[in-house]
This record gives sequence, structure tokens and C-alpha cells, in this order.
Amino acid sequence: MTMKIFGTFGLKRFGALALAAAILGAPMMMAHPALAQDASSASSTASDASSTAAAAAPAAAPAAASNDAVQTYPKDAVNAGDDAWMLTSSVLVLMMTIPGLALFYAGMVRKKNILATLAQSFGATALITVLWMIIGYSIAFTGHNPYIGDFKYILLAPLNGDINIANTDLAPTIPETVYMFFQMTFAIITPALIAGALADRMKYSAFLLFMGAWLLLVYCPIAHWVWSAKGWLGGGGLGALDYAGGSVVHLNAGTAGLIAALMLGKRKGLGTENFAPHNLAYSVIGASLLWVGWFGFNAGSAVEAHDGAAGMAAAATQIATAAAALAWMFIEWIVAKKPSVLGMISGAVAGLVAITPASGFVNPTGALAIGVAAGIVCYLSAVHLKKMIGYDDALDCWGVHGIGGALGAILTGVFASNKINSLGKGWLYDGNFHQVILQFIDVGAVFAYCAVMTIIILGVLKYTIGIRVTEEEEVEGLDISLHGEVVHG
Repeated sequence: MTMKIFGTFGLKRFGALALAAAILGAPMMMAHPALAQDASSASSTASDASSTAAAAAPAAAPAAASNDAVQTYPKDAVNAGDDAWMLTSSVLVLMMTIPGLALFYAGMVRKKNILATLAQSFGATALITVLWMIIGYSIAFTGHNPYIGDFKYILLAPLNGDINIANTDLAPTIPETVYMFFQMTFAIITPALIAGALADRMKYSAFLLFMGAWLLLVYCPIAHWVWSAKGWLGGGGLGALDYAGGSVVHLNAGTAGLIAALMLGKRKGLGTENFAPHNLAYSVIGASLLWVGWFGFNAGSAVEAHDGAAGMAAAATQIATAAAALAWMFIEWIVAKKPSVLGMISGAVAGLVAITPASGFVNPTGALAIGVAAGIVCYLSAVHLKKMIGYDDALDCWGVHGIGGALGAILTGVFASNKINSLGKGWLYDGNFHQVILQFIDVGAVFAYCAVMTIIILGVLKYTIGIRVTEEEEVEGLDISLHGEVVHG
């Protein structure tokens, strides 16, 4: 009987539905009272949180039983400047994905795949928003386990009854609604970046399932390792520095992009057909939106606006980005004899990527050095290393985000200055070479975990519903074959 059902319904479709059910159904099961964690474990540690809360917000009320790092406080305890800046930063980071990243990637593909590329960014934004609300935020930013969060914020339950809650471990001067929203925008853009490696050839159904599984199984755990109060890699553990996502966002997405490109295989006709970008004007607009939005990304990671941290992060971001754009332009001018527009905007994105982990730890001189290094190294990796090895990273997700993120993470250990941020002591200014070693450990751990988990997720999809479109669909174009639409004009 079972075999008859499989034969009628299709083993691949059955496997796809099983994977989708696992992604969307598990959070609901964990939210069931019979399976929820014992509330007594939260109350036993409430006394530890109260001492932290007293220092962060003296006017606060007793800690909420639902989360020992959370408490209720009067509305006038919110810092209005911090709150306004973080709301602005959240919207800026959301703008980086839609329309920034969507246009940046869409302009670099052929005309027949523009809508499919836009759909990847737009669909990822919607899907990840819902998953982040259901379970993603809870497992990424709550609890005190060094490896994974708890399930107390399933469906954002504590925020349903009290909007005046702050995560006193991570963002004591703004409502947790704002902090959750800010981190949601990071969770949206990170998986969406992977689309640059798999452009022109991945099934949209497989793409969406991959986005959901990768968010929960890869991004959320790594974000917890590095950014949660007690994560084993970050300030609560080993001490690796990642201000705004060099390893959590860019190395993570770049590694997944590399694995996806290898498992999908090369695009049909690569090397023999014309794969020139259809409309670089779209890409310039997208890159410009990324540049502007990135101030929310980096300066917003200060999680405040009442001292100089956000300002220095913004200045470092601007300096490094401009330096990287110039470095890429000039080295391409020397090697290829012409400075391409695609090279300029790629260099700017490389600078944005590399300064991300360092933006809150380095001075302007360090930002300049990181930008120059990023422009040169990412040009060599995206243009020459890819050709030398022969993998098809379509829009240079690995070459820019993977390599740039790793480079920036390591150089953070070199240029971090205790005078800029008391949490960062680097090699060049503070004589702390050990920080460079910690940064290498951070890079290695994120790369290894992401690579293994991405292989597993894509492997399951490949042998159930399949991950690549048919040859006929690829030749016809993904816009018409997957979405039934085309771009006119």
C-alpha cells in the first residue's frame, strides 16, 4: 500500500513536502505546552539577569519570567535617539535586499532571467520574515546556551503581551521589538546573497526550501555563536570580533554560494555563449542602494546613537568602500586596460563586505587599509581565481562575499584598536596577536559548519525534488519557464 501511494504521488514530491513540513511544523510542535521547556529554569536564573539589568537600566522593573535576559521597563527609560536610529537602520538594511540586492543581481544576468532573479530576493524576503517571527529570532538571540538559543520566543510570544521589553544583554536602551526587527533584516539579506552564486539555473521551489532550511540550520546557529550574550565564538565565549557580520553574514553566505555553485554545476553554454549583463544600469542603482543601506548595517550595529560608536562605524564604512572601489578600478585598469563600471561597483561592494566585521573596532586609517586590501584581493578572486579553478559562481557570491568576509574578519584582528572600542584589542595598535588567531578560528569554524550543513541541505533537495531546472527551461529562460512572465522592451 505504501509503495502504491509513493508510486502515485511521486517520491520526490513526497520528500519535498516532508522537508517543508519539517521547516514549518517543528516550530509549532516546540510551541506546544507539552513540549515547551520548563518555566522553572528561567526563574532560577532571573537573579543573574537582575544585576545586569540594574547597570543597564536602573529604572527597570523585575525581570520577566519568560526570559532571564529580558525585562519590562517604563517607556521613559527608552533612549529616544537610540530608538529612532535603530528603526531607521532597520529600514536601511531591509532596503539593501529589496530593492538593492534585487537590482544589483538582476542587472548582471541575461534578459531572459531578470524576473527570476528579482523573484529570488523578493521571495526570500517574505519567507524569511515569517520564519524569523515563528522561530528564527528565538533560536538565534535568546537563552544562554553557547551553541543554540531556546524556544521561549516561539511566535514572539513574550512580545504579544508587552511591547515595553528590552533584551538587556544585547540592546538595553531600545524596545526588543525594534531589536528583533533589526536582526530580522540581517537574517533576510544573508540567505538572499547566496542567490548570486546559483543564478540562471536553480528551481524556484528548491530555492525557497533551501532558503528556509538554511536560515534555521545554518544562519541562526552561527548568529547565536557570535552575537548572542553567551555564544561560544563571540564576546561571551572565545572572544572573536565581528561587529556587523563579516563571518556571520558574508563568509557564511559566500561559503553556501560556493557549495551551491559546485553542486548545481555550470550554466549551460558558459564559455561559448554571451553571458554579458543585460542592464548594468540596474546593477549600478542596486549597488548604490547597498552602499547607502550599509550605514544601517554597520553603524546600526552599534545599537545606539548616544555616543560616538555609530559615527565611527559610519565613517569607517564610507572610507573603506571608496578605497576598495578605487583599488579594484585601478588594478583592473592596469591588468585589463580599461576600468569597467561593473568593476567599480563590485569593488565598492567588496569594501562594504570587508569593513563589516571591523567597522566598530578600527580607526579611519585601519578602514582605509582594509578597503584597499579588499579591492585588490576580491578582484583577483572574482576575476582570476574563478577562471583558474573553473567553478561557476555566477555573480561572484564567493569571490566577493566569501573571500571579502574572511579577509575582513582576519584584518579586524590586525587593525582593531582599544581606543576605538574597549572590547577590541588588535595586533597593530595594541600588540595583541592572539586576536588574529581568534579571528582565524572564527573564519574556520563558520566555513566548516556552513559548508557541511549546506551540502546536507542541498543533498536532500537534490535527491527529492531536484535543485536544477531542465535543460529546456534553462535555454528558454527562467522568467517564462518558472514564472510565466517576461520583461518587455
